[in-house]
Amino acid sequence: MARFGFIHDKLDLKLLVLYIMARVASPIDFATLTDLAMCDNGVDYFQFAEVVSELLDSGHLSRKGEYYSATKKGMRTCADGESSLSPIIRTRCDQRLAPLNQTLKRKAQVRATLNPHQNGCDVCLAMDDEKGSLFSLSLLSPSQKEGQRIADHFLAHPSQVYNNILEILLSGEENRGDNP
Repeated sequence: MARFGFIHDKLDLKLLVLYIMARVASPIDFATLTDLAMCDNGVDYFQFAEVVSELLDSGHLSRKGEYYSATKKGMRTCADGESSLSPIIRTRCDQRLAPLNQTLKRKAQVRATLNPHQNGCDVCLAMDDEKGSLFSLSLLSPSQKEGQRIADHFLAHPSQVYNNILEILLSGEENRGDNP
């Protein structure tokens, strides 16, 4: 069965993968890359998987664990060849990448780490914006399990935690009572 689309051959598909990887905000897994690349009827899954493997072998992509990213070589190749990709494909990719990049950037801006030790677990929470650090806090938790609960709540509701702490810290003297 003939496939109709803007992606016609392996070279087009390689450029598509490099175009996506050059624009994604952070490394992504194979399933996410696959979802982004299936933006055209001309993309065949099996050929796509082969192309990703070839780009890894040629040094255009790198893989760390389950996550893929473009190398400097891949970025240069993309910059040199992306104009040969259809403008329609580039627009589709950009539209599909926008919400993913927003999610990836937010994930990178909100972090929680656990450092277990004999007295419990240090929980380090941090939140950044485009200009830099907004908030960082280290807490001692009695156990790793409790520390994980704290970290999970922070990751699920970072703005709420940040705003509540600010509210307490910035409240007027009348709300403090007699406590120092």
